[in-house]
Amino acid sequence: MTVTDLVSYEDALASYDPVMGLEVHVELGTKTKMFCGCSTELKQDANSQTCPVCLGLPGALPVVNEIGVESAIKIGLALNCEIAEWCRFARKNYFYPDMPKNFQTSQYDEPIAYNGYLDVQLEDGEIFRVQIERAHMEEDTGKSTHVGGATGRIQGASHSLLDYNRAGIPLIEIVTKPIEGAGARAPEVAKAYVAELRELIRALGVSEARMEMGQMRCDVNLSLRPNGTETFGTRSETKNVNSLRSVERAARFEIQRHAAVLSSGGTIVQETRHFHEEDGSTTAGRIKDNAEDYRYFPEPDLVPVAPARDRVEELRKGLPELPRLRRKRLKEDWGVSEFDMQSILNAGAVDLIVATTEAGAPSDQARKWWMGELARHSNETGTALDELAITPAQVARVTELVASGDLNDKLARQVIEGVLAGEGDPDTVVEKRGLKVVSDEGALSTAVDEAIAANAAVADKIRGGKIAAAGALVGAVMKATRGQADAARVRELILEKLGVEG
Repeated sequence: MTVTDLVSYEDALASYDPVMGLEVHVELGTKTKMFCGCSTELKQDANSQTCPVCLGLPGALPVVNEIGVESAIKIGLALNCEIAEWCRFARKNYFYPDMPKNFQTSQYDEPIAYNGYLDVQLEDGEIFRVQIERAHMEEDTGKSTHVGGATGRIQGASHSLLDYNRAGIPLIEIVTKPIEGAGARAPEVAKAYVAELRELIRALGVSEARMEMGQMRCDVNLSLRPNGTETFGTRSETKNVNSLRSVERAARFEIQRHAAVLSSGGTIVQETRHFHEEDGSTTAGRIKDNAEDYRYFPEPDLVPVAPARDRVEELRKGLPELPRLRRKRLKEDWGVSEFDMQSILNAGAVDLIVATTEAGAPSDQARKWWMGELARHSNETGTALDELAITPAQVARVTELVASGDLNDKLARQVIEGVLAGEGDPDTVVEKRGLKVVSDEGALSTAVDEAIAANAAVADKIRGGKIAAAGALVGAVMKATRGQADAARVRELILEKLGVEG
């Protein structure tokens, strides 16, 4: 199926109602794997973080990671789920080269958390409730690298390499109930849900949930049914979508593709699909198995998990302020509009601004620098805001130097530029570059006299009552002082020397 086979989005929604299901895998930030003591540290030599357990060697017995279980409980509680009093792991049997045991240890009909919901806010402020079917524990697979082909996929590759370092890393899979009623806003709901879930996971501290690094990925299940009907259509499952924008694009593309197939009298195949970042399209993967094809059965080498109720309540009491409520509070505290708050959220600047205010900066100044100069630098370099080489404390120091009069905004931008370039902290950059505002009255007075003498015609206009012309002289003084003069004080001196009241 190609892009030319699509119908327009509007035509698709005129005839069909989309139903979605979102499955999000979250890689937990534990120090060791889910069922063994191997390290989860990233970027290590291939196959250097393995043992008989995660390689599935005969006779090796798994042991459950306690932190992994408690992380799952925290996620379940934050998603308003019921926490199982008793649950078991199961073997999900299927062969795949990067899964050394030929089965995945997961949970099937007895998840640790179930029957919850997450309220998400859409761009116009509307709240949409997404019902959660379950959140269950499982382990990740290894990593296959296909070598020799043009696409990086197995088709056309000359050989494949397998790295089992990731095999056994703890995952939580969060599965929604069918998402109905979103209509034309279904792709927006999908994006907003994954964004809210990512913020929640980060707030809980159980994962960095960095989608670009595979720490959080989404499978987008989508089907269409004719408007006015209740029976679900056949679904497709777009696998491992790894950005918020891509989640939205994948849902939109599949709506248009399904509608094109159905409108032409075709039949939707239940299959997995690959998402292509370059053009937002999807292509067929493999025919999708049903649950019974995996031959689930209880994992015989692991005892059931039965979380003590008092421990569950301790974890509930220890939950942080949840993201949507926190954003509402910060919006009121900062006195910003819904649009501005959404922009701050989209930029990933909420925590940075909070940390900057905690370091002593006024909130309006913290927002100004993170959403202005630093956001510009982030966009130009393709670097996430929180990965820029400047800390909230350093930004707070810049605002302090501006407030004290030691810097103006132009000089402050140069200081930030220097910090980002690795020249040191703000005070070091100021000293090295000689960037302090010229506050010496004698030096300013001399600069003003020279500007007046060099621009006699402008000075005469000012004396004649054209006060606005003072801007030209202020500009001349600022140029002479390399932007290091206090512009307001310069203007005062100009008017004083020319005998004009401002």
